[in-house]
Amino acid sequence: MPTATSVMQPALPSHAQVVPDGVAESGPLPVALLGIPFDPLTIADTVDRVETMIAARRPHFVVTANVDFLIQARRDADLRQALYLADYVLCDGTPVLWASRWFGNSLPGRTAGSDLVPELIRRAAEKNWKIFLLGGADGVAEEAARRVAELHPSLPPIAFYSPPFRPLHEMNHPDIAERIQTAKPDILLVSFGCPKQEKWIALHYRTLGVPVCMGVGATIDFLAGRVRRAPAWMRRTGTEWMFRLIQEPRRLYRRYCDDFIHFFPALWFSRRHYRPRRGDSARAGLPPQSTPTAYGLHIQVGEALDRPALRQAFRIWERTIESKGHCLVDLSRVVHLDSTGLAFLATWQKRLAAHRRNLVLYRPSGAVRSALEAQDLTRHFVITEGP
Repeated sequence: MPTATSVMQPALPSHAQVVPDGVAESGPLPVALLGIPFDPLTIADTVDRVETMIAARRPHFVVTANVDFLIQARRDADLRQALYLADYVLCDGTPVLWASRWFGNSLPGRTAGSDLVPELIRRAAEKNWKIFLLGGADGVAEEAARRVAELHPSLPPIAFYSPPFRPLHEMNHPDIAERIQTAKPDILLVSFGCPKQEKWIALHYRTLGVPVCMGVGATIDFLAGRVRRAPAWMRRTGTEWMFRLIQEPRRLYRRYCDDFIHFFPALWFSRRHYRPRRGDSARAGLPPQSTPTAYGLHIQVGEALDRPALRQAFRIWERTIESKGHCLVDLSRVVHLDSTGLAFLATWQKRLAAHRRNLVLYRPSGAVRSALEAQDLTRHFVITEGP
């Protein structure tokens, strides 16, 4: 296996596989916003993915991220690490949706936790999944469990626990873990607020034995009837934040101001470090080449790693999952890179890791390095320049 300090440059023999133009169309592709790769899933898609995750019985971490998550992650390395490594990061906020459009790869819509959780509960009632509600003020999780049980009598009894409010490092982690493991839920919904809930899940989800762990913020308060949702028209038009601000002005005013003051300038700075293609040039360029090697697979990327290039030759990347061994991606020729290309590297790394394989970035070009450094992603990859 190549390491970060010693990699032999593989040759490209005549039998290298080349994907012809137009042989495959990808599905929706991810997009990176402020260094966090977002998955292009609707609520219906997510519920189906959750069903697959539960069937697999392997622990998964799902995040529904809004602007506040992204701004906090820029200041909090532990939160940033948690968001980057989550199995799925979903769009919970209209400004995030707008930003994806600005970067040329629109997410399919909002997948807010407060909309997603009721759909998960409906599917849970059909599939006999067990749910655990963790967090919220004293009595809130219990009331939420009672109301949900009244709406869905076929649902297995909902377990719940509201631990005493303490900083993350002072929490009784063994006690919480024991309660969850005793209940053996299929879905764990954690309501500690960001960043505490994401950090807590990142610390524990691999050892809890729960197929799906997700931070849900105020959703448990909604389920308990303690906080009202905005009218449907406000949710559709992206003005739900106004409704929340009217309800909790003292808590939310400063947060909203801080988020919006920093969000759009950060996006502008981020966008400056991409090198997308323009006009007809987006249809030009050679597809990547794939060559088997002693350690796994070597992929020579052409001049572009962007949305058009990935859509053109998606099948070759799919074959890297099917192949054996590790994957060395030669990025030395890349001149054009966009937020989709960067997000693709991140999500492909996670997919390979799920198969206990490594992704190594070999000789990344100046365009790639600039984007990685601007997004603070360099440390998440094994990068080598060779001998």
